[in-house]
Amino acid sequence: MPEKKQIILTEVALRDGSHAIAHQYTTKQVTAIAKGLNEAGVPYIEVSHGDGLAGSSLQYGLSHTNEMELIEAAVSVCTTSNVAVLLLPGVGTVSELKQAAQLGARMARIATHVTEADISAQHITSAKEIGMEVVGFLMMAHSAPTAKLVEQAKLMESYGADVVYVVDSAGALLPHEVKDKITALRQHLSIDIGFHGHNNLSLAMANTLAAIDAGATRIDGSIRCLGAGAGNTQTEVLLAVLDRLGIYTGVDLYKMMDLAEDVIAPILTVPQEITRDNLVLGYAGVYSSFLLHAQRAAQKFGVDARDILLEIGRRKAVGGQEDMIVDVAAELAQGKETSHANR
Repeated sequence: MPEKKQIILTEVALRDGSHAIAHQYTTKQVTAIAKGLNEAGVPYIEVSHGDGLAGSSLQYGLSHTNEMELIEAAVSVCTTSNVAVLLLPGVGTVSELKQAAQLGARMARIATHVTEADISAQHITSAKEIGMEVVGFLMMAHSAPTAKLVEQAKLMESYGADVVYVVDSAGALLPHEVKDKITALRQHLSIDIGFHGHNNLSLAMANTLAAIDAGATRIDGSIRCLGAGAGNTQTEVLLAVLDRLGIYTGVDLYKMMDLAEDVIAPILTVPQEITRDNLVLGYAGVYSSFLLHAQRAAQKFGVDARDILLEIGRRKAVGGQEDMIVDVAAELAQGKETSHANR
């Protein structure tokens, strides 16, 4: 009998989901969620500010609780699961990475824009030196041709990454594009390939299955779809689908369903669904974490958040350019005033 295909899952609700709740996780919430994920057998649990280590700031959003306390809380209840952290070079530093490792984090996910892998060299090397498993995380993968993605992934492999992820930060990729990118990476890299999807075009599940079919063995999910924008590939749904496909994850489906219903759902201030603004994120190819910033700017300047997001997409803004959202909102508001004055 042929051996079952196996997928290694990383749960991202305690990092990516932080965007959806404006980075207001408490120690009590993180402890309860991490405990449930550990009991369900999830291999990796990502914990940090939504924008990674040291992301708590006026620009990205202030955290309710120091992320090191959240990491420590998660580690304290994980007997088999490994705690992972995300780091964007320039936002977080090697110092925060070492602190997280001392608290028990075992995996570092070093994230860069898809064309900027060269800035990850120091952080990937440092994470390896302190004994962490390292993931190269190429964000906004839809915005670069496949040949460029391969070039950048090979750089991360050369720096020592154990895994490279195709990250659909905007939820803009279509299944055939995911298949093309994962297939190309599989052909040119010798390390594991991962996929991280967002659901802004309702394609997170389809894209994840396309990635697995093309050779990805590391997959991200967020329980109850708790992630930036319209959320990520919904973990408990993915588990059910993979089980139907005969793909092994080692994660207990019933326990994940109960955790989603009993612990995660009460945290959500609104259901995680594809709203008109979420849809525009995917349609315009805009970084999913820009959503709350755009909605706040829209309210402040009296303009439509969709217009802000479409303009941000036209300007090809990347993570770290949240300030541009306010500038665009102000320009749109000024344009409205000028238009009214000229009537």
